[in-house]
Amino acid sequence: MVLDKIQKVNDIKSLSPRELEQLKTEIRNFLIDTISVTGGHLASNLGVVELTMALHLAFDLPEDKIVWDVGHQSYTHKILTGRREGFSNLRQYGGMSGFPKTEESDCDAFNTGHSSTSISAGLGLAAARDIKGEKNYVVSVIGDGALTGGMAYEALNNASNVKTNFIIVLNDNNMSISENVGGMSKYLNGFRTASAYRGLKDGVMNSLNKIPIYGKRVVSHIRRTKSGIKQLLIPGMFFEEMGIIYLGPVDGSNIEDMKRVFQEAKRVKGPVIVHVITKKGAGYPPAERHPSKFHGAPPFDIETGLPIKKQTKANYTDVFSNTIYKLAAQDKRIVAITAAMSDGTGLNRFRAEYPNRFFDVGIAEGHAVTFAAGLAKNGMKPVFAVYSSFLQRGYDQLVHDVCLQNLPVVFAVDRAGLVGSDGETHQGIFDVSFLASIPNMTIIAPKNKYELADMIKYAFEYNSPIAIRYPRGEAYDGLEEYREPIRTARAEVIYEEKDIVLFALGSMVKTAEIVHDMLKEKGIHSTLINARFAKPFDKDLIKCLAKTHSLVVTFEENVLSGGFGEHVSSFIENSKIKIETLNIAVPDMYVEHGNVEILKQSIKLDSDSIYEKIVEKWKNIQK
Repeated sequence: MVLDKIQKVNDIKSLSPRELEQLKTEIRNFLIDTISVTGGHLASNLGVVELTMALHLAFDLPEDKIVWDVGHQSYTHKILTGRREGFSNLRQYGGMSGFPKTEESDCDAFNTGHSSTSISAGLGLAAARDIKGEKNYVVSVIGDGALTGGMAYEALNNASNVKTNFIIVLNDNNMSISENVGGMSKYLNGFRTASAYRGLKDGVMNSLNKIPIYGKRVVSHIRRTKSGIKQLLIPGMFFEEMGIIYLGPVDGSNIEDMKRVFQEAKRVKGPVIVHVITKKGAGYPPAERHPSKFHGAPPFDIETGLPIKKQTKANYTDVFSNTIYKLAAQDKRIVAITAAMSDGTGLNRFRAEYPNRFFDVGIAEGHAVTFAAGLAKNGMKPVFAVYSSFLQRGYDQLVHDVCLQNLPVVFAVDRAGLVGSDGETHQGIFDVSFLASIPNMTIIAPKNKYELADMIKYAFEYNSPIAIRYPRGEAYDGLEEYREPIRTARAEVIYEEKDIVLFALGSMVKTAEIVHDMLKEKGIHSTLINARFAKPFDKDLIKCLAKTHSLVVTFEENVLSGGFGEHVSSFIENSKIKIETLNIAVPDMYVEHGNVEILKQSIKLDSDSIYEKIVEKWKNIQK
């Protein structure tokens, strides 16, 4: 097997053309076989097998730097840098990450996980290279979808000022290749990057500019004429007008063609973009037909492409999807917004039924927030459905455009808390902290699927900014009998006893319920409270319970710093309420990838660890 010859970086350079053809097939088979067992990002990785091979053939790693935008398409890169054995524990706790990690390999130039960052990071690497007088190449690989993110355009604008080589590879998996354009562009690519041509062009322009009176006019006329010709012949004129040389499009399944274009790109003194046409899911029919389903695939049956473990219960995203769909039928002012995540956030059904009230703004969370503000300002009831981790990208807009004007925008914050296998960049453990810091923002979280539906209805009747945070995965259906009407800043008492208050937010109510039973078996009494509101929380209830209890324990699936628990403790201290506090939260750290239950155990957020902390604290109080 040719794949066995790839043991370390640059081993691919010793392979023959015939071996390279065999290698790309073996890599695809390996990815399909492996991800069918572990789960992971399949479609994006199958689409860039040849592109990755061409990059590794044209450049010398780790001296040359490749920055993968988002990074979920870096599996072939990991294979070619000697990490094939790591795929047996891909995205598992303590195992190999599904994204580039500099601590994993010096061939990973930059940690990525969110979209549209690669050009900015690459520019920084290139600028540092130039300051240090180094001669290596820097390549940023960005997908066409990532170019919907504003940060990419900010970086492109900045890239136009670069005077040394900087290569951007546009991985385009939407557009088809036009043979005529492809043939002409191939000719133009070689011609425009040839040193003789560029030297002649610079010499002619410099000479003309020296001619008194008429020289500059002639240069201006030539430039206008050249621009017009380019508009007709060069498909990447958008980039050319920004001052970035455009090469392509090139067939992303043809390794030799890509190698040739990359060699041409190396000769450019300045920024250059190489436009590569790829196909998501290439080589595996189910992924080719349904690339979105194989974006982040669970373990699946290779023959059918169907998930091995079928979902039996509704998850929280399903509950949101069904509720928003029903509410929209009753109120035509309800509109829904997604940032390129209509499937992941459960808005596909809404989009199909109410296309005129559905907006996919692309990977542009900042724009989505301000767009929602504009809709609210003009009488609509917008909901922005977004993953917690991605809402971070719209923080400034939350502060200035929504909350400053106190506009009634609903934020459906999906994947709040620990999300698992995607790791540090995707854990939704900061939203309570950054949202709670903003005036006029209200934050609520449901204990189960029934309460989520109630909270969505409540949110659309609320006349200020409000965020509903709910976790990834199967929706909890316990405590169904506890369904008091939701009232602003009012918690819900589940079990009322004495001694200890278990004040739990959202997903942690289930954990607190388990802890309550464990404490009861030990003879320790506790009152279980469903907080419902992280901001504003129920201060009156705390004052009341302090008369009969000695300890308040807060539970949240959010970082401790700036979170729900810290706000509760601060209130108790400032109000001089005589009751001890214990905050249970995610520690001040980034949480790696892995199974959520294992992660909770590792950071002491599981019921057993919490129980031990409470018992220890209670013993100290009793002394």
